[in-house]
Order: sequence, then C-alpha cells, then structure tokens
Amino acid sequence: MSKAASAKDRVDSALSRLESMVDERLRAEADRADDLAKRLTKLERQHDELKKVAMEVEGRLERAMEYIRSLLAADQK
Repeated sequence: MSKAASAKDRVDSALSRLESMVDERLRAEADRADDLAKRLTKLERQHDELKKVAMEVEGRLERAMEYIRSLLAADQK
C-alpha cells in the first residue's frame, strides 16, 4: 500500500469517527431539546393553574374587603 493510500485510509477513518461523534451529539441534543420542551409545557400548564388560583384568591379578597367595609359602615350608623 502506498503512502498516499495509507494516508487516505487514515483520513477516511478519522472522518468516519468524526461523523459518528457528530451524529451521537445531535441525537443527545435532540433528546435534550425534547426533554426541555416537555418541561416547558409542564411549567406553562402550572403557570396557568397558578394564575387561575391567584385570580380566585384576588376575587375572594376583594369580596372579603367589601364585606368588612360594609360591616364597618353599618357599625358607624
């Protein structure tokens, strides 16, 4: 085997290993992206649930404050 053929084989082998490493990295990054997308969806759902609870609590507090105001107004009469 000539030196040129040997060098070509080594380059081909190195390129093949590099392609395998890149493919593996791409798969790992795709898996990571999928996991992050799932986490984001879960967090968005939790955020929406917390917003609903906050709005409900706000409404209840407003009603309680109005009730207290009405009691104070009645007490002053």
